[in-house]
Amino acid sequence: MPDLNTKIFFSRFFRNIACCFKGRNLIWQIIFIIFTYLSVNSGFDWFYYVNTQGHLVQNILFPAVIIGGIVPILLPLFLLALGLVWKDFKMRATAFALAQAGILALLLSWFYKAFTGRIQPPYFSSTVLDISHSFKFGFLEHGVFWGWPSSHATVAFAMALTLFMIYRSSRAVRWSALIVAIYIAIGVSTNIHWFSDAVSGAILGSIIGVVVGRSFGPASSVGQSSP
Repeated sequence: MPDLNTKIFFSRFFRNIACCFKGRNLIWQIIFIIFTYLSVNSGFDWFYYVNTQGHLVQNILFPAVIIGGIVPILLPLFLLALGLVWKDFKMRATAFALAQAGILALLLSWFYKAFTGRIQPPYFSSTVLDISHSFKFGFLEHGVFWGWPSSHATVAFAMALTLFMIYRSSRAVRWSALIVAIYIAIGVSTNIHWFSDAVSGAILGSIIGVVVGRSFGPASSVGQSSP
């Protein structure tokens, strides 16, 4: 028989997607769309890109691209393994919550990317052509790997806010998660994404994280001695 965490993961999966588009969560999505419009048309995205292409900045921040791609995969698996070994119900619940947050973050960021097709920055290039305005609206005109919003930032903040919601009593966990998420968002905004891609991803990820964190929060605080 599937355990409680598995049941919650599947039973609340589509409900949590729907919650991301309701009430305040929908308003926040409208806000990051407006923010992107202003950032693009004011020239700030291009200004930010031009002024973050130095070697020192890239040496410090480029690792965020790698961290943002690896940690979301390894962390849920690591916590699940520890939870099984230590018979820690909350840790297992957290692993399932993080997995769901990461999957939803990818799906929702890919949804936006599939229809907006934003062209990525010319990473570490001497180009003087401003392409920050370049979008290919339609369906899969530019795939879902690149574009707006940043999947790195979306996943990072979705997982960070999930931890923030579940571990309300642990400042170390909450702030460590946020610091890593901020580093990833800032990091990708200086190379593989535009600034507004990262900000929009951070907002979208926060929406997802709060929804998932609330969904799994009660489950992670009960039955902690369950095998």
